[in-house]
Amino acid sequence: QVQLVESGGGLVQSGGSLRLSCAASGFAFGSYPMNWYRQIPGKERELVAGISSGGDSTTYAGSVKGRFTISRDNAENTVYLQMNNLKFEDTAVYYCSVRRASVFSWGQGTQVTVSS
Repeated sequence: QVQLVESGGGLVQSGGSLRLSCAASGFAFGSYPMNWYRQIPGKERELVAGISSGGDSTTYAGSVKGRFTISRDNAENTVYLQMNNLKFEDTAVYYCSVRRASVFSWGQGTQVTVSS
């Protein structure tokens, strides 16, 4: 059974930093790309960043490029999202996700709140 557990969210001032973690279990973590999404109430979930299975390739939404960094530790079955220079508009619930055979699995999410 796939489990994804996010942590590291919180309240931070504009310009601050947070590091999110997602601990994965129940599947061959090192064989799958991983993604971070975020969602604001009333809006669709947005893809923030993605990383290949080996960690050698990453992609970012334009709104976070240059400020966020996704990384992974396959030995620890964990994916990270380092968020720097946070802005008020980054406020959202952040989710990690894995897609296996067209099935998406999600964690419970972690709230990030940026005060202006």
